[in-house]
Amino acid sequence: MPPILRLERLSKNFAGLAAVKDVSFELERGSITGLIGPNGAGKTTLLSLVAGSERPTSGSIFFDGRDVAGLRSFTIVRSGIVRTHQIPKPFHSLSVLDNVLVGLRFGRHDRSSRASARTAMQILEWVGIAHLYRMLASALSVGDLKRLELARALAARPSLLLCDEVCSGLTEFESVAILKLLGEIQRAGTTILYVEHNVRAIMAACHHVIVMNYGEKLAEGSPGEIQNHPAVIEAYIGKAAEI
Repeated sequence: MPPILRLERLSKNFAGLAAVKDVSFELERGSITGLIGPNGAGKTTLLSLVAGSERPTSGSIFFDGRDVAGLRSFTIVRSGIVRTHQIPKPFHSLSVLDNVLVGLRFGRHDRSSRASARTAMQILEWVGIAHLYRMLASALSVGDLKRLELARALAARPSLLLCDEVCSGLTEFESVAILKLLGEIQRAGTTILYVEHNVRAIMAACHHVIVMNYGEKLAEGSPGEIQNHPAVIEAYIGKAAEI
């Protein structure tokens, strides 16, 4: 089966600085792939390129065999790629339910108002915040905002879900619950590219791991291979002589 996503020598420069440089990799359809690296490695910029909120300087982004590099973000969403943000970005003045209805309205499959309300409540049940459906997004806790961020993304019906540090700011208990939810989303048929600083979370949740450093792909492999990769260890903790 062909990969759902293939990047070919993808690069992004900001004022001459290479935030992403000649990055190439593939995502297996139906997998959870982790994307890790030290601060400033280019992980979030790469997600922004795939999601269409940034335009690449060069390179290609093939999604389901179509080069989507440089397309507008709303076109990317309707093609089946949806992202979450490290800092949730809800519509604060709208209710939890209405936030999810926005995702349904502008995602891949527009629905009637009656069907949309039912579907939105089903998604909120799935992520565990259906009891908060009337509450304004501005009144939610950090943990519930993270769940709302996932719910809005799921409402857009992604084939590929880009998750940016969905566990950041959460307690260990909350993080375990979110990782379990990501596993359910993947088993339901959605491919996930998961950026996370919590390396233990990545190793527990992902089938395959890609490592970036200084904008370049440093390594990729199974969680076990990455944990023992000398260049990855050096990128995170420095050379043994410097410790």
